[in-house]
Amino acid sequence: MNESTSPPTLQETGHVARPLLAKDQTGWLRWLPGLHVLRRYELVCLPHDVMAGLALTAVLVPVGIAYAVASGVPGICGLYATMAGLLAYALFGPSRILVLGPDSSLAALILAVVLPLSAGDPQRAIALAGMMALVSGALCVAAGAARLGFVTELLSKPIRYGYMNGIALTVIASQLPAFFGFGVDAHGLLDESRQFALAMLAGRTNLLALAIGAGTLLTILLLRRFPRLPGVLIAVAGATLVVTLQDLAQRAGVPVLGALPQGLPGLALPLIGTNDIAPVLLGGLAVALISFADTSVLSRTYAGRTASFVDPNQEMVGLGAANLAAGLFQGFPISASASRTPVAEAAGARTQLTGVVGALSVGTLLLVAPDLLRNLPVAALAAVVIASAIGLIEVTDLRRIWRIQRWEFWLSMGCLLGVALLGAIPGIGLAIVVAVIEFLWDGWRPHSAVLGRVDGVKGYHDIARHPEARVVPGLVLFRWDAPLFFANAELFRDRVLDAVAGSPTPVRWMVVGAEPITSVDVTSADALDELDKTLHEAAIDLCFAEMKGPVKDKLKRFGLFSRLGEQRFFSTIGEAVNRYLESQSVEWVDWEERAGASAKESAQQARTVEPVGLPRQAG
Repeated sequence: MNESTSPPTLQETGHVARPLLAKDQTGWLRWLPGLHVLRRYELVCLPHDVMAGLALTAVLVPVGIAYAVASGVPGICGLYATMAGLLAYALFGPSRILVLGPDSSLAALILAVVLPLSAGDPQRAIALAGMMALVSGALCVAAGAARLGFVTELLSKPIRYGYMNGIALTVIASQLPAFFGFGVDAHGLLDESRQFALAMLAGRTNLLALAIGAGTLLTILLLRRFPRLPGVLIAVAGATLVVTLQDLAQRAGVPVLGALPQGLPGLALPLIGTNDIAPVLLGGLAVALISFADTSVLSRTYAGRTASFVDPNQEMVGLGAANLAAGLFQGFPISASASRTPVAEAAGARTQLTGVVGALSVGTLLLVAPDLLRNLPVAALAAVVIASAIGLIEVTDLRRIWRIQRWEFWLSMGCLLGVALLGAIPGIGLAIVVAVIEFLWDGWRPHSAVLGRVDGVKGYHDIARHPEARVVPGLVLFRWDAPLFFANAELFRDRVLDAVAGSPTPVRWMVVGAEPITSVDVTSADALDELDKTLHEAAIDLCFAEMKGPVKDKLKRFGLFSRLGEQRFFSTIGEAVNRYLESQSVEWVDWEERAGASAKESAQQARTVEPVGLPRQAG
């Protein structure tokens, strides 16, 4: 790999360790990692950053416009969001190489809010999308400041796959009318599909627009095999050139983008009506969750390549600042880009200056040559979005999940249908609810086991898996494989009593192997207290083994530890068994004792055996 395509190394960035924001950076400077990088910037990186920024511009322009149109706002808003987002992230973002901008994964979310509320008014659409960016940005900044960067981990892989596959189908369906050269007035996947089919049957397809869109899409997909080539730029420039030279907009009615406003965006607070607040807030929350999930994954990926550290909370702050800037400068919600970041990397980007150069280049285009994209065909923009949506679809890993865990596969399919049938905003709500249910299920109905001793195997093991295991008479060893909390406290009590009832001998001690129990709440502590009283009435002592210190501390705060008594808590199950055998005078010979006695006897016999074949000495 040559220098222009290699990710920056520790030596190239001029840092001894952690070339991103140092984890131990203190004071207000820790919130401005871009300024920290600028203070230590080395001029050797400048040519790389400038060239990478110029190369990046070739992709930023067509993609930004395409995703803006797909999000239901004027194409120029995509360029405004790109510029503002890149400049803000360069100052507040911790990743040196990440590129932020309009993204296909957010297009359906934005469109679901903007399209029904704007009623076709472009200025109203801009205000709605801008306020969504402000909401999502404020949420990200607040969550980052509160160090809540872990929240996106709630969404498991199957749920993310289902959601993103649903988003991809929704985005593709929304772009098919433009791809075929006409428009429809529809909301949601089912309505859009029905309206699209009716328009097709009515013969509204513009064959030239369809040919241009298909050619653009095919070019983009084919050129993906050559990552060094700007495939999107080549495809879009070629389509624009064909329309311009043949004057297809006038002669054949091929829809085109039209002239862009000249100049840079001004600072403007997006104003919305009171009836719009609820859907915009919900949409902004969904955008914040999805955009940070995408950004954090991409950021960690590139941090790993460069052996550097990225603080996920600062990443959330950087993403939030970028969205705040986009919302204040007539843009819309943005996220990290999995398609533009590799362009910057391949072009030799070293620091956040690459994004600054890209933003300034886009601004220069708007100042000097806004008419350059006048004849850009809308079908080509639709092809750009469709190509990106195709990249969102996950099939390979879902096949693996189908093989190893069927219920998680169907969980993913359920999330896909939720997004496709209910819409992007309800779909993300459904995904969050399903994620919480999935998280709680293992703890709600966890595995538990009665333990016994298996000859020749160290420790105590589940007698259901080892029918040959022996149990100590009068002793039940019970293991609970989950935290104890309000949702499973009654189930814990029932299973303990079932274990007592199923014992082959009258029970004297019930010992809970508590090593897997990581937490106890008030409800479960009260349930333990009631269980102890129930067992005490049956002359059974409730004891615990291998309980973690923090769990014991909670029991002490609840007053349960002192009531039970320290003598009922043992450091190991073996210690509990030995104490039981001593206190209850139970005869029990462990296999290790038998093995030890047998080995001792064999050794003693070996010492008394006369040597064979040697003559005895005379006395």
